[in-house]
Amino acid sequence: MTRSSKQKNNNDLPTSKQILEFISSSSQPVGKREVARHFGLKGQSKIALKALLKDMADEGLIDSSPGRAFHLMGGLPKVTILKVIDSDGAGSVLAQPEKWQADHLPIPKVKIIEKKKKAGLSEGDRVLVKTEQVDGEWHAFVLRKLIPAESGVLGILCLEGDKLWLKPVDKKVKKSWPVSDAGNAELGELVLAEKAGRPPRVTARITQRLGDPFQPKSFSLIAIHKYNIPDHFSHEVLEEADAVADLDLGNREDLTHLPIIAIDPADARDHDDAVWAAPDDNPDNKGGYQAVVAIADVSFYVRPGTALDREARKRGNSVYFPDQVIPMLPEKLSGDVCSLKENVDRAALACHLTIGADGKLKSWRFTRAKVRLAANIAYQDAQDAIDGKITSPLTETVLKPLWACWEVLNHARKNRQPLGLDLPERRVVLGEKGEILSVATRERLDAHQLIEDFMIAANIAAAKALEAKKAPVMYRVHEPPSREKLVALRDYLKTFSIAFALGQVIKPQIFNHLIERLEVDEESRARIMEQILRSQTQAYYSPANMGHFGLALGSYAHFTSPIRRYADLLVHRSLVGAYHLESGKPKLKSSHNNHTIPATTSLPPQDAENMSVIGEKISHAERRAMEAERETIDRYIAAYFSQYIGEIMPTRITGVREFGFFATVPELGGDGLVPVSTLGHEYFRYDEATQSLEGQDSGTRYEIGQKIDLRLMEADPIGGSLRFELPDAEPAVKMSRRGRGRSGIDPRLIKRRGRPANIRHR
Repeated sequence: MTRSSKQKNNNDLPTSKQILEFISSSSQPVGKREVARHFGLKGQSKIALKALLKDMADEGLIDSSPGRAFHLMGGLPKVTILKVIDSDGAGSVLAQPEKWQADHLPIPKVKIIEKKKKAGLSEGDRVLVKTEQVDGEWHAFVLRKLIPAESGVLGILCLEGDKLWLKPVDKKVKKSWPVSDAGNAELGELVLAEKAGRPPRVTARITQRLGDPFQPKSFSLIAIHKYNIPDHFSHEVLEEADAVADLDLGNREDLTHLPIIAIDPADARDHDDAVWAAPDDNPDNKGGYQAVVAIADVSFYVRPGTALDREARKRGNSVYFPDQVIPMLPEKLSGDVCSLKENVDRAALACHLTIGADGKLKSWRFTRAKVRLAANIAYQDAQDAIDGKITSPLTETVLKPLWACWEVLNHARKNRQPLGLDLPERRVVLGEKGEILSVATRERLDAHQLIEDFMIAANIAAAKALEAKKAPVMYRVHEPPSREKLVALRDYLKTFSIAFALGQVIKPQIFNHLIERLEVDEESRARIMEQILRSQTQAYYSPANMGHFGLALGSYAHFTSPIRRYADLLVHRSLVGAYHLESGKPKLKSSHNNHTIPATTSLPPQDAENMSVIGEKISHAERRAMEAERETIDRYIAAYFSQYIGEIMPTRITGVREFGFFATVPELGGDGLVPVSTLGHEYFRYDEATQSLEGQDSGTRYEIGQKIDLRLMEADPIGGSLRFELPDAEPAVKMSRRGRGRSGIDPRLIKRRGRPANIRHR
């Protein structure tokens, strides 16, 4: 029962329950002042109230909005800012809080209640609202519409005429802004700025200098700032990393007698996994193998609810650039204590596998183990040793048994028929000073496939082990292609007179058989494989098992890289809890600053309940990292190609759009645009079904997969873009607007209007 606003004893504080009831029942925003006034608190009681409210916030009972008004944790402030996420134009509008601090809870969706006379809202709009909860559903009443939020802009400070301008580095942004305040930034520097004012008078104010944009180190810096990738650890996180590094490994299964080895890239920055295999001496498994996949026991060091854990979840994964890595965990853990290194005792979560002669998994078990690696070997060295090109003391005792075990795993993989679309991985080689030495594709060796197949086997075992205990699983999900993409693929294959039935159950082997049966030339084969790749969906993390289409597996979870992926850490914690692998000790104290470390290393109940929300967050972080890594590679490649401006080079068309086509240099990469306006004087029609451009008069066609010689005209390292032209290209003198025939419109006018030139749709 709520107390009266007047109290006889000012030292008699309200209880937490009474404060929560007052906050939830109040029709107005409630801050500390309103609580004190309602309960009649004065003097020392108000000081005590401040401490009580802080305790309630620490316990997760209340949260505060930007205006310092309180609301129930997991709820919404009475007055807050929402961002529209969905609008059907007919009055049904959904929004979400612009800022949401309760990471362990799903972001609420709020139904916007608009007055009829007010202008309709559209996706992306920001609104100041008053909220209320009705039968468990959040409603919001619009107080006013707000101007769009302006985030930081990354750009280069330029001088045009007598004015300073900010030229954005994002190649998708075509507009520059006048600079109202350059601070102490110098011309040509890479800077961070914030936009101010309202259209059409928007200006930029420089907030941070980042240095020379053409230095290779700047290429990754651009991506870090563009995607807001956290790249600095707080003092609290670093101190905690130092503290847990002192933990004793405790009682573990001792596997130090096994010659376990790690096979990684020569330039690997961390070592999550190591492997060992030997023939199984059990007569019931004749021709089979025993294997151990030892994975860094990150869950032993990064415990739920700690600052380390919160930071790792926020990052989601490590991000790898040619010049640096932005790790998920501090270097003390990622590159040292957790990393599996030769001749050093390390904590591991060991997956013990019994593999049949047919390559299928017969059984598995998981233990917390102590390992001491016999060696860290580079892929090329392991391959050379097994091929007899170099001599290694481990060849007979370790490598050959591993390869023999892999032969049966490889046999099972071929029978399973996962999707056979291997994509080349581009590698930028840097010198000691960060200069670009070369760009090439990584060679694909049997050693790569060996490690991959052992890791897949361990990931399968982890998923099935958790399923057996009905424990939470963070699955790695790769769904089959959507019907829309399959229809587009069918229509494309028709242009090659290739039948593709949609009524069949789509499996990876269908695509594999399709590729094998192709009786077409090399260029057409490349085009078809490109389209098959485009038809695939993007993988993600979820507690709902939808299978892994690409690997042709019904259950699959990432278990093997907890140093660099938070999803794997969750799987480790779930295994620890499901199979009672806890140490069973109370809270531990590290010798470092007498730091207290939580005892539990298993998955907390609240995380088990919110796996869907966590899955969405880490999937988003993964996509962010992939885009940042890809764009950075593009910048390095553009910088590398800048020395070849004007030269003709062999390329392959990778994409066709109405405004032109994209081409890449085989083996090196780097997509470059060939604008349709440079293809000559005739009109080119865009055919969406065949993904091609065709000249109306000559019949000249440009389509995906086609090989063509092009001249490199531009290479922009900052934007990461290239521009090609035909070797004999002439400036186009005739322009057309889509579907309107020859018009002779000035190309500058067409560009301003955003209309592509020389294009018609079929």
